[in-house]
Amino acid sequence: MNTVYGRDLDLNLLRVFVVAAEAGSVTEAAGRLYVTQPAVSAALGRLRLAVGGPLFAREGRGLALTARGERLLAQARPALESLVASALSPVPFDAMSSERTIRLGLSDSGDAWLLPSLLKALAKEAPRMQLIVTPVQFRIVGEALRSGRVDLAVTVADEMPKGVLRVPLFTSGFVCLHDPRYVTLPARLTVARYLSCEHVIVSYNGDLRGVVEDILGLERRVRVSVPTFQNAASVVDGSALLATVPNIVAHEILRRFPHLATVELPFKLEGSGMELLFRRAMNDDPALAFIRGHVQRIAKEFEATLARMPARGRAVSRKTR
Repeated sequence: MNTVYGRDLDLNLLRVFVVAAEAGSVTEAAGRLYVTQPAVSAALGRLRLAVGGPLFAREGRGLALTARGERLLAQARPALESLVASALSPVPFDAMSSERTIRLGLSDSGDAWLLPSLLKALAKEAPRMQLIVTPVQFRIVGEALRSGRVDLAVTVADEMPKGVLRVPLFTSGFVCLHDPRYVTLPARLTVARYLSCEHVIVSYNGDLRGVVEDILGLERRVRVSVPTFQNAASVVDGSALLATVPNIVAHEILRRFPHLATVELPFKLEGSGMELLFRRAMNDDPALAFIRGHVQRIAKEFEATLARMPARGRAVSRKTR
């Protein structure tokens, strides 16, 4: 056991000792500490037994420090002052000089709408801070936060462990993504036309059920199941497959694949809200508060961008194959 904890010494006794040494009397020390004189005398007696020698000598009605007491006061007073200062005055946070490494959990869509803007902000305001990005999704994010594998997370989530705080960012609906060079869809897509096509779906369970099957109970003609929405874009490109993707993902996909297009779904399918998640115990961490502030700002700006997005993406004219 560490020697600090292995010795039978109540560190509160040191506070009584320092006050008594400064006051020069048990009566005055008791008044300053808001305790009784017997309580101060008992505390000093326990401290004398713990250190193995007298710390005070009677001098008239007051107390005088022994040589042992002088040495202890010289060491204990600055240590206690440092502890009190540390407890009462939090260390100031300076983003420009901070070298913190933040572990950020992101859903697969966050790489596109959040990460580039966040890195630009860090380059300008906190050039020494570093990010370690870990993929998370609603089934594993709670454990990732609880275990400390991530400091904060941006994703959709179900129930969270106690002690996890949730800050809503925005809610994104879904659209139908397709390659108009290989499949032609009407501006007003019908359920029958939607279900007549083959689909690529995203499944976190590694099965053939996606969000449409789980929420609406519709059965699609699934050709392939992939683990992320970004994978779905690559599969749709150059094929007649459809993919049902969140608006936030479609925004980035159409930027990367301008020849693809989106069309409104023939049914109402609301996505879960994107949230900023972190442990309550880390709420007062200034470095994490700095990151959270930027995440919320970027999310607000991106939500405004989503609102301006047309329901149907730009299509490329070409006969259906």
